[in-house]
Amino acid sequence: MNKFHLHLISDSTGGTLNSVVKACLAQFEGVEVEQHFWSLVRTQKQLQAALEGMRDRPGLVLYTLVDDGLTQALEKHCQAMGVPALSILHPALKLMSSYFGRQSLAEPGLQHKLNAEYFARMDAVDYALHHDDGQKSDRDLALADVILVGVSRTSKTPTCVYLANRGVKAANIPYVPGISFPARVLELKKPLFVALIATPERLIEVRRNRLKHLGQHRETDYLDPEKVQEEIKEARRFYTQQGWPVIDVTRRSVEETAAEIMTMLEQRKP
Repeated sequence: MNKFHLHLISDSTGGTLNSVVKACLAQFEGVEVEQHFWSLVRTQKQLQAALEGMRDRPGLVLYTLVDDGLTQALEKHCQAMGVPALSILHPALKLMSSYFGRQSLAEPGLQHKLNAEYFARMDAVDYALHHDDGQKSDRDLALADVILVGVSRTSKTPTCVYLANRGVKAANIPYVPGISFPARVLELKKPLFVALIATPERLIEVRRNRLKHLGQHRETDYLDPEKVQEEIKEARRFYTQQGWPVIDVTRRSVEETAAEIMTMLEQRKP
């Protein structure tokens, strides 16, 4: 297996770089990569520290620097060391600048500025945490953008948290076989209801791992294939009665599920 060094240099937290690199590396097999993060690089002195680290372990350099002076210094040193370097932001900034007819501000970290959007995301995260798994089921649910419903272990909570980080107020309520769903919740008009489902095999696998993590090894109806199959059938019948969209999360990541929900929310807009 080949092993490579990858240097990620950012003048902010490095979140953008991390996302891009993660998406790209997923497309390569048989490649071992050691990543080196250099975040909050905003001065020549801070850049020098990154350059020294690169000399010890030379490798591909990807960066998100908006300061022209730092960019030129980095490119110059990379050429001298004979290592390839690529700006992740520059092509997009150049295209936008040409299209908008104005120069970018070239100010690091603006995407993390404490503006109204930032506080809306924090509010959404707080909302998701306080409306998880049916907590406060009839309180403030009318404020939700989306309400996820599903049987146990259908990724309701992580999906809500992911949506919250995108500024979406998301709550989730479990569907429990044999127990009536809260009538007052069904009367809500504003939230988008989305049902999550998975195959019996997937649910049993996740549930068994969850019980092992909790130190419980006894087999129960919670893991019985016939019971789980019936649980899913009952849930599907209920979802159909309500006319809710259903997403099968068996082979979906949380990000993919959230992306489909956000598309549904976008389509609901006037």
